Amino acid sequence: MGNKLKNIGLIGLGMLAGVAASMQFDAIAQKNVGAPLPIDELRQLADVFGLIKSDYVESVEDKKLLTEAISGMVASLDPHSAYLDKKAFKELREGTQGKFVGLGIEVGMEDGYVKVISPIEDSPAYKAGLKAGDLITRLDSTPVKGMTLDEAVKKMRGEPGTKITLTVARKDEDKPLFITIVRQEIRVQSVKSKLIEPGYGWLRVSQFQEPTVEDMAKKLSAMYEQDPHLKGLVLDLRNDPGGVLPGAIGVSAAFLPKDSVVVSTNGQLPDSKQTFYARREFYSARANGDPLSKLPEAVKKVPLVVLVNTGSASASEIVAGALQDYKRATVIGTLTFGKGSVQTIRQLSTDTAVKLTTARYYTPSGRSIQAKGIVPDILVDETAEGDGFNSLRLREADLQKHLLNEKDKVAEDAAAGQIDELEEEKRLAALEKKRKPLEFGSKDDFQLAQAINFLKGKPVQVAKPKLENKATGDGSLSDKKLEKKEKSSDKK
Repeated sequence: MGNKLKNIGLIGLGMLAGVAASMQFDAIAQKNVGAPLPIDELRQLADVFGLIKSDYVESVEDKKLLTEAISGMVASLDPHSAYLDKKAFKELREGTQGKFVGLGIEVGMEDGYVKVISPIEDSPAYKAGLKAGDLITRLDSTPVKGMTLDEAVKKMRGEPGTKITLTVARKDEDKPLFITIVRQEIRVQSVKSKLIEPGYGWLRVSQFQEPTVEDMAKKLSAMYEQDPHLKGLVLDLRNDPGGVLPGAIGVSAAFLPKDSVVVSTNGQLPDSKQTFYARREFYSARANGDPLSKLPEAVKKVPLVVLVNTGSASASEIVAGALQDYKRATVIGTLTFGKGSVQTIRQLSTDTAVKLTTARYYTPSGRSIQAKGIVPDILVDETAEGDGFNSLRLREADLQKHLLNEKDKVAEDAAAGQIDELEEEKRLAALEKKRKPLEFGSKDDFQLAQAINFLKGKPVQVAKPKLENKATGDGSLSDKKLEKKEKSSDKK
């Protein structure tokens, strides 16, 4: 197969690798593994440690060696298990809480520079006058050219109250602008909504955070106050990389009958074998009531479309899978990422932890999404011309050491023999460079327009025919067009 494009951006809330886990937090417990320690292998590890200490060209700190050994051991398991040092653990906690310290801008890369896609309203960047389309060429005195987006993001983050000066190139300005911004804690709402037109609403969840269920309930209630007679609603989960599991359960529960099974999990430990229902105790820890209790009854019956793409992962797939299984919604878009595993955070010390894959999750009908994804009921490309950059994104099945789908009897190398796609990928990448980034919910949002057409009973422009996916034998999908993973923007 041809080369697949790697990430050009990360989500902006400190989540790892651009693919947020369906996370559960748990303190580490002493468990009897029931097997003797492998003494010979541990002795070998100690011998290698000693060799490095005595023979390596430079002196290496004990802490660094041991930390890297732990990190490598965990990372060897699968793409989503990781050792979290102090910084990584702090960023993960900030991400799930919907806050981070930085400037408050959503960015991407363009021609080697950081491009401002949008400043977050009322953020330091917004107040300092940064505008969509600005190109950031220097961070303090350091040129951006040559940096990765991740490196630039890290440099823009920092401690609250510290300053950074951005050199900005702006269209229609003859000279560069020098804008100094004070870093602050940024709080981001993961839910957006608006009426696309009378009778038809759009509700977008960009990431599942701790406040997501409450924020969604407020947005839905406000939408029904604006238009009490909604004829259709679009739940937009495109490019939503996942997040905390209770958020996914709560969003599903808003549209499903009470006590419906939303998702189940199964793993090695007894506490990993669980079933989660559409009940308050599974999605809200609030002591003062159920955030969904004041939603209009019409929410349970309004015709619903769920929009997904290859950037929809983990918790997004839980929601899409549950609503699809109950036939509560029609899923429209492209094949999702395929992350069907649960990560549990086992805290090791005050500021370090291990993020460990502990279970696979299953939709209410028992489907495992791992390495397969959610297949839309109606395949619709990203644009009228085709699937665009979405087709170049990596998917779970493309990641090295990915967890296999236990129900999948196809070997990992079953895709061998497919046509070489490199030239097609180069062609699509070149086209994408000429196309402005898609703003979800805008008048140019082709998939949203098709979702509204579906709700109105009008014709929908379905995806162009794809090649047969030889890995799965599913002629309705294409490894060439649909099965890859990417994130195109970030927030700092």
